[in-house]
Amino acid sequence: MISKKFLSLLLVVLINGPMLVSGSEIPEEWTAQHAIKFARQNNPDSQLAGLRILQAEAILQKSAAGFYPQVALSGSYSQTNNPMYSFGNILNQGEFSPQIDFNNPGRTDNLGLGVGVQYRFYNGGQDLAHKKAARAGVDLSAAASEMVHLRLEFEVFRSFQRMIERSMILQARQKALEAISSSLAIAKSRHDAGELLKLDLLNLEVEQSQARENLIQAHHDLDIVQRIFLTLLGLPGNNLLIEIDDGEGPTLPIDPGPSQRPELKKLTAALKAAEYQLAAARGSRLPTVDGFARYQYDQGTILTGGGDSWMAGINLNFKLFDGHQSDAEIALSETQLGVLRTEQRKLELALGFEVAQAQLALELARQRQQVTEKMVEQAVESESITQARFRSGVLLISELIDSENRLTDARVRHALAASAVQVAIADLRRASGLPQYTEDFTQTTRMENQP
Repeated sequence: MISKKFLSLLLVVLINGPMLVSGSEIPEEWTAQHAIKFARQNNPDSQLAGLRILQAEAILQKSAAGFYPQVALSGSYSQTNNPMYSFGNILNQGEFSPQIDFNNPGRTDNLGLGVGVQYRFYNGGQDLAHKKAARAGVDLSAAASEMVHLRLEFEVFRSFQRMIERSMILQARQKALEAISSSLAIAKSRHDAGELLKLDLLNLEVEQSQARENLIQAHHDLDIVQRIFLTLLGLPGNNLLIEIDDGEGPTLPIDPGPSQRPELKKLTAALKAAEYQLAAARGSRLPTVDGFARYQYDQGTILTGGGDSWMAGINLNFKLFDGHQSDAEIALSETQLGVLRTEQRKLELALGFEVAQAQLALELARQRQQVTEKMVEQAVESESITQARFRSGVLLISELIDSENRLTDARVRHALAASAVQVAIADLRRASGLPQYTEDFTQTTRMENQP
């Protein structure tokens, strides 16, 4: 029987399709955690992963058909004057008499109704092996779905962090423009008083134009990452305003390692499926035993007779020679199994390196954050002193411009470094096969979609 879980999940997918899943209202303010939950429900890749699980479960249901008897009803009506068929109708309808002319028994008709049952008792374990392989296929699809979700979670969080990063850079560019505009106003006053050269004033105006250009570029960069963010959520993003809340980010894994990676789970399921396929191939060399039973009722209208009959028995089949087909299938299954075992070893090494790489990236990001934080403090203090000296008229314009640029560069570097730390933590969780947040989004999603 088809499970209730299968039917409910299928119903959700068919009803919602590419539309937003029920309960996925677009919030006025996004947090990273809510964005990940929303993406798991509405991103097309996530929905496709769910459909592939449904497909694998359907294959499992199909593979179980061999464990049930096959029952069929049949019915037919015919008329004939063929001696052989007419004589058969006479016998089936119980109308035989010695006066019948066997060469010309006449015209007869027959209404036949029957029911038959067939059941395979044994086929070398092939049905059981195919069912276990199909169950491993469900595990494989589930692992593939988990791969999609973990990658999606990381991409959503990274995109969310990029918006925070670009917002901080935008603020830095805005402050730079305000600072240079303030300095330009002072410079104009000094120029009008004859205390500043025209060339210095022009240099400040050029610097202000460059600051405006940087601000325009910062706005554009923020718009781009917002569009990427909405695309990951499965939203078109037309005229959709985004407000973000820089809430709590992912926590650092206690014991990072690749053991929980869905890629390993997927390969393990593929290995099981290959082992069961090998067992099925070996079972094709063994005999098959089938049982059958049939009940038939025949009724005539020309002779008006009727009668019933039944038949039951067992069929035994054994292939003496199949052109080496079974040998070829066994050899192919053994080769595929060997390839998967080698790939498993290769994958374990690659995933271990990926975790180590993510740990090193996190260490580097943290060091950069500490350095840039100190850099901003020093640049702010330096800029304050520089502004005071400029107002006093004891500082060159070139020195003022250099000071402003150093402060802006320090703020941008710090924004990038702070974002890199959060992204590195998220990447380490992904490399360890862990969701970005500990909440079971899959269970939550299913509960919300229940009718």
